[in-house]
Amino acid sequence: MAFLTVHIIDDEQQVAEMLAVVVHMAGCKAKIYTQARRFFEENKPSDENSILILDLNMPDMDGIQVMRLLAETGYRLPLILLSGYDMGVLHSAEKLARAHSLKIVASLSKPLKLETLQGVLQDHTPSEVNERICSVSNDLKLTANELQTAIHNNQLVLHYQPQIDIKSGSLAGVEALVRWQHPEHGLISPGLFIPLAENNNLIGDLTAQVIKLTVEQTSDWKKKKLMLQVSVNISAENITSLTLPEQLSDMLKNHKLDASMLTLEVTESALMSELVTSLDILTRLRMKGIELSIDDFGTGYSSLSQLYQAPFTDLKIDQSFVMHMHNDEDAKGIVKICIMLGHELNMHVVAEGVENKETLALLDEMGCDIAQGYYIAKPMPADELIQWQNNRV
Repeated sequence: MAFLTVHIIDDEQQVAEMLAVVVHMAGCKAKIYTQARRFFEENKPSDENSILILDLNMPDMDGIQVMRLLAETGYRLPLILLSGYDMGVLHSAEKLARAHSLKIVASLSKPLKLETLQGVLQDHTPSEVNERICSVSNDLKLTANELQTAIHNNQLVLHYQPQIDIKSGSLAGVEALVRWQHPEHGLISPGLFIPLAENNNLIGDLTAQVIKLTVEQTSDWKKKKLMLQVSVNISAENITSLTLPEQLSDMLKNHKLDASMLTLEVTESALMSELVTSLDILTRLRMKGIELSIDDFGTGYSSLSQLYQAPFTDLKIDQSFVMHMHNDEDAKGIVKICIMLGHELNMHVVAEGVENKETLALLDEMGCDIAQGYYIAKPMPADELIQWQNNRV
């Protein structure tokens, strides 16, 4: 099923009507707005099963202003961006949208190939987009006290997203992703509570609990003869805690796990917060045998010299590049360079955000090592992972 309603904001009436024809061909309802302000006057933030086609270049209110207003007023409609500008402008607009926590489905250049738009609409259903987007519900009010209780009362649960060896197709490992099993609201995605943790000095406790659950699950899998490399994200607060290497080493020894089975993922921005202390801790983690991955590579602030200094074993290419590489030459070029750089520095290269077989094939051609994304498998509970793996064998 495609989106029920496609909102089109384009100041050129003829172009908007042409887009509406394509929308109808894709089995959707089209609503045209030649003035962006009309869209906000006629719709509510809770509008579901909809998507917004947004032209960046408009005289009344341009697309950048529209995105800002979408974020300010709580709209979380997935976006298809249109622009007659060069790809550099589109890329900047995409980055801004993500900074506003808006979901970008596609960025298309004018003059537009209508079959391209039709394919985008048919390939992205509401359920698929809603699974990937972390939007804040107006009805869900979470407090720091609730989150603190959740951490200490074992309400945090982990889902695991498989990572495959691209050449062999075998299961190479998993990434542990936290969820909150709220007693009243059910399963809550991390996008709704990670900012709450960061803003209330709870991120250290939250991450410690996630690491504990990860190690316990890895130990349980080992007992069931399933040996898996498990990666987990750590925060800037964690990598400035001088006791972290010893704590993790002791935890792994108590569960009789080889330290190399655990990979800690560190974002570039976290590394930059206190570089000297971070390098101290990361180096001691590696000395204890724990693997280290630089996460979301290409989106942070590290220089090549800082990447060279830190003892990373893995380089994880950000999904914003991977997801667009099959139809965006600039994104493809960045992915290729990241793979080459990682290999030159003797790192394994992981590509996240693999959404289709074309992207996986391109990564294979480029020599990427590991792939992760919804085309392979969505995050799942531990027991479902075993069944998923058994079905593949």
